[in-house]
Amino acid sequence: MKILVDVAVEPAALAALQKTGRFEIDCITPHAEVVRELESARIRDADVLFCTFPPKNFSEMKAVRWVQLASTGYTQLFGLDLAARGIRATNCRGCFDVPIAEWNIAMMVNLARDLRQMVRNQEAAVWDRGAVFQREIRGATVGLWGYGGIGRETARLARQLGLRVHVLTRNGVAPSQGVYGVPGTGDPEGVLPDRVFRAGEELEFLAGLDFLVVGLPLTKATEGLIGERELQALPRTAFVLNPARGPIIRQEALLRALREKWIAGAALDTHYHYPMPPDHPLWKFPNVIFTPHISGSSLSPKFKQRLWEIFSLNLERFAHGQPLLNELTPAQLAGE
Repeated sequence: MKILVDVAVEPAALAALQKTGRFEIDCITPHAEVVRELESARIRDADVLFCTFPPKNFSEMKAVRWVQLASTGYTQLFGLDLAARGIRATNCRGCFDVPIAEWNIAMMVNLARDLRQMVRNQEAAVWDRGAVFQREIRGATVGLWGYGGIGRETARLARQLGLRVHVLTRNGVAPSQGVYGVPGTGDPEGVLPDRVFRAGEELEFLAGLDFLVVGLPLTKATEGLIGERELQALPRTAFVLNPARGPIIRQEALLRALREKWIAGAALDTHYHYPMPPDHPLWKFPNVIFTPHISGSSLSPKFKQRLWEIFSLNLERFAHGQPLLNELTPAQLAGE
């Protein structure tokens, strides 16, 4: 079986795969250019592609049967007609559950205690012991819109800190199956939420929150899902956290919510432009924490180890005709 690897190598995992003698592994040096054309002779007979972005000349990969992505997002696969070609695809869901969940908790504490103002006070040598800086999150209600791996690990941490956990999903909460997770993390049995809301109950879900955490993938159905109606349904004391994808929240609705104080503030790690232009108004709000899409990224210290663990597990499953972890459905590959 020939494997084409177009991601950074994890030496121990690669050596373990090579040691089996069952795979021909061709590792391409990762390049700063996001999408590039690769040498036809090198790619045309590969059975497996391990990459972040398929090459520009992916159509020349006539033998490929499975694509393992080094990203959780999979929009780069749209338009490749993988399902029609009988090509399976998996993502690296689960690699970022821990760091993004920790970002969520950190942002909730920082927003509640107004860390941004405390830092400004420090820089200006202002001694202010106001009550706003002494609030706690224990007893608050966090709402997770979406309950994938990130939502489940956030729920686990939140429950440990004494928060109530409300969840909104399309069809309710069930045990997770067929997905990668770091051992000891998350909510694999689906038992942690204090209350579960389903499609059609969005406004009731939002009305009872202190923190809203967006945890949905960006698809045709979720782009612009959260607008003025949803933001106005939140209590004016609530904070919005978006570590998922910027366009899930309509930009103008979010700006209006912050300007007119429909919400108390926000923490944003995903955005509407990359990079966000320096004159964009979201930089200026004193009650917004703005991070440059680093809550979970390929520079996370354990990312490469977890990514190669997923790939190694899936390679064994693929070789033996078993179900793959994190497999994307035809509907997902079509952006539905």
